[in-house]
Amino acid sequence: MCLDAGVHFVAPDFAKVTEVGGDLGILADQVRRAIAWVARNASQFGGDAERIYVAGHSSGGHLCAVALTTDWETNFDLPADVLKGGLCISGMYDMKPVRISSRRTYLAFTDAMEDAMSPIRHLDLIRVPITVAYGSLETPEFIRQGKAFAEALRAAGKQVVEIEAPSHHHQDMWESVGNPYGLCGRAALAMMKFATPSARAISCISPATSPG
Repeated sequence: MCLDAGVHFVAPDFAKVTEVGGDLGILADQVRRAIAWVARNASQFGGDAERIYVAGHSSGGHLCAVALTTDWETNFDLPADVLKGGLCISGMYDMKPVRISSRRTYLAFTDAMEDAMSPIRHLDLIRVPITVAYGSLETPEFIRQGKAFAEALRAAGKQVVEIEAPSHHHQDMWESVGNPYGLCGRAALAMMKFATPSARAISCISPATSPG
């Protein structure tokens, strides 16, 4: 879908958390360094360093939000708005509930990691519009965290679009990303300001823009 729209598509990988001692910070660093590489090398493959967007689903949705709450100037000597927008799909944005869930058996949580990996606590670092998407048939915590993150962004005066996809389970959300007629595919194209194909309107439950 992205290539058809004339967009360069970069798919950064990150380690299994169980292979890095349960440290989510290592995964976040891998994603951040991948983004920094793209920003510094975009011209080598015909890309535009002034038009970099990030998107992710599930654990990728969480890391997408972490990337959007990164201090790019201090840590990478890049513009604060090196990312021009983000699409966070079916992610977790506050690690407190995750820390007390069964995932604590393989995630090496400390107070510092819980705070650093909770994007909802670092909204002051967000400089760009964000779309938060989740399915109406996902498990309750995914829905709750998506709603809470979008509401926190609105309360902080950030530009946010909130999408609750009707009759979508967790994996349905991922599958809709690559479809220009799917809710997440259409949201991705709209975020990048590319024309979207005619279809039923995205189910937005908040204004497309807000003060920020």
